[in-house]
Parts: sequence; C-alpha cells; structure tokens
Amino acid sequence: MGSFMLTKMSFRNLFKKPVTRMYPIEAPVYTSRSKGHVVNDIQECILCGICEKRCPTGAIVVDKPAETWTINPFACIQCMFCVRACPKSCLTMEHDYTPPSTSMYTHSDKKPELTEQEMAEKLARDKEKAERIAAAKAAKQAKDEQAESGDE
Repeated sequence: MGSFMLTKMSFRNLFKKPVTRMYPIEAPVYTSRSKGHVVNDIQECILCGICEKRCPTGAIVVDKPAETWTINPFACIQCMFCVRACPKSCLTMEHDYTPPSTSMYTHSDKKPELTEQEMAEKLARDKEKAERIAAAKAAKQAKDEQAESGDE
C-alpha cells in the first residue's frame, strides 16, 4: 500500500509545476502581512519619541537635540508597535527582509537642514501660532475681568 501511494505521488509531481521558486532568478512575492524591516521617512518625522517608548526591545533611539533617529535592525522583532504608534505615519514596515550581514550595525537617519523657503514657512507658522496664543490669552483675560465685574 505504501509503495503504491509513493508511486502515485511521484507521477503526480512529474506533471505539475514546481512548488518552489528559483530564488535568484524569480523575485520573492511578499504578502501584505509579511514582516520586513522598519523604514522612517525622516522628512515627515517630528522626532516625538513615541516609537522609542513603544518599542519593546529598545531597538529605536530618538535623539531630539541632535535630530537623529536610529534603529538597530538586529534587535528589532518586527512587532509593528512603533509603526502603529507613530502620530505622523512616517514609519512603515517594508515587506522585504533585511539583507544578511557579517557584522552588527545600526541605521541612523538625520533630519536634513531646512531650505530658505521651508525656514520662511516655518517662521510664518510660528508667528501665526504666537498670534493665536496671544489672542486666546487676551480673550481669556477679558472673560475673567468680565466675570469679576459681574460678581461684584
């Protein structure tokens, strides 16, 4: 009985397509659920540090004064906690695997310097924010003064 099943399986496999892929020639197909490695879009990143706090292995280090974001890919367990926690959605999980390496390393990204136009836009936003804060404080003070005069 066993040899009959083995013969049947052998003949079936002779006339079917191979199950395995020829890896170097054919690129692997990654599903949407496959894990890979974390990638940061550093230009969108605000260096808030939430990803660092959410990482259970401590693979991510955010240095706000130096404006650097560093990940140790060998400590990362691809849990995606950092990706889900990012408020700006600048962290993504790429669906290809980290290439093998002969030595341990960390990957660091540094925020690029702002151009003159971006600097001008930032100053305009900061000025507008300061004006809104001042207007809100003035409105609150006026409301408090009105409440005090109404109580007397």
